[in-house]
Amino acid sequence: MDIIMPQLGETVTEGVVTKWYKKVGDTIKADETLFDVETDKVSTEIPSPVAGVVAEIVVAEGITAKVGVRLAVIREAGVEKAAAKPVATASAAPVTAAAPVAARAAAVPKVNAADRLSPVVRRLVAEHSLNPSDIAGTGRDGRITREDVTEFIARRGTRPAAAPSAMPAPVAAGQTVAFNSVRKRVAENTAKSWHTAPHVLQVVEADFHRVDAARKLHGADWKRREGFALTYLPFIVRAVSIALGKFPKLNASLQGDGLALHRRINIGIAVDLNFDGLLVPVLKDVPAKSLPQIAKEINDLAQRARSGKLRPDEMTEGTYTITNNGAFGTVITAPIINQPQVAILSADGIRKKPVVIEAADGDSIAIRPVGVLAQSFDHRAVDGSYSAAFLAEVKNVIETRNWEQALSA
Repeated sequence: MDIIMPQLGETVTEGVVTKWYKKVGDTIKADETLFDVETDKVSTEIPSPVAGVVAEIVVAEGITAKVGVRLAVIREAGVEKAAAKPVATASAAPVTAAAPVAARAAAVPKVNAADRLSPVVRRLVAEHSLNPSDIAGTGRDGRITREDVTEFIARRGTRPAAAPSAMPAPVAAGQTVAFNSVRKRVAENTAKSWHTAPHVLQVVEADFHRVDAARKLHGADWKRREGFALTYLPFIVRAVSIALGKFPKLNASLQGDGLALHRRINIGIAVDLNFDGLLVPVLKDVPAKSLPQIAKEINDLAQRARSGKLRPDEMTEGTYTITNNGAFGTVITAPIINQPQVAILSADGIRKKPVVIEAADGDSIAIRPVGVLAQSFDHRAVDGSYSAAFLAEVKNVIETRNWEQALSA
């Protein structure tokens, strides 16, 4: 059976094979990890679709291949090996199936292993405050694999840093830092979006006192039960999903001279990879999920994004995106639209502020947690009034919803 480069995202056209877990002649079980692939969207493990013996490895580690290109051949149990078919890889130096694996490996230039860390390895190294030069790489051309890092940690008994987003190591003045593949693709995609879509930014403030009350009431029990903190983000995601149901032109994609309105509301959540790029896993069919389900799924997707364990389908079919910079105390962020979507929301810092409370017997001032919600939208898709009405609805849901009851659902 031919093993091909999978489609790992709607706009992904190629990927880099970063590690083979089997060599020619090895047996493999169905669903056992066969190789790792890294794209601009995700770094993930790809399982074998069948059980059998690895008959051929066509694309060596470190080579970039187009989606659909044959990467390997597995001879299934009881099936005779088929004649090899020539195939070209998408590397700078084309490789054919007839060439021996050693020759293909020789086509990959040898580099310092520390300069070619995958996002997964880079995250582990940063979390455990390790020096890559101390780790012996067992991958192709000395590349450091995830197993190399975990074994090194086990030998040293190293504990991860307290904060998952610890500050990166300082860079010496005058040093040139090469982009990794994720950073490179983020640069390409954001530049393309910025030059393609006429971005307009609109901002509203929302009073989160009802959300805060629910978090204070249930937060301690939630963390004890679920093992992670109940943040503002799930509440924002729920509010956005409700508003998108009323403003479908923002849950859409440009298609020719019109808008393709999506039936499903699938919200992408931008996840930071220790300041080394972004992934956007997608929370599918949000209106069908309860608030606790949303909170658990967001945490699960974020954790697996940072550990390189997202499934390919978890990066696809997004219809709207939310980026959350509030933990760093940002005031307003003008996010760049995640193409081919038509809008993106930034949830910025939530701070206590004096707020005028209007009542029949007169106005008063109260101290409330106030957050900024900033939406960039594509002016080709909608006008400012439509976007503003959407933001007003998000604000209204956040400020008036019975969130304590929603958490009990």
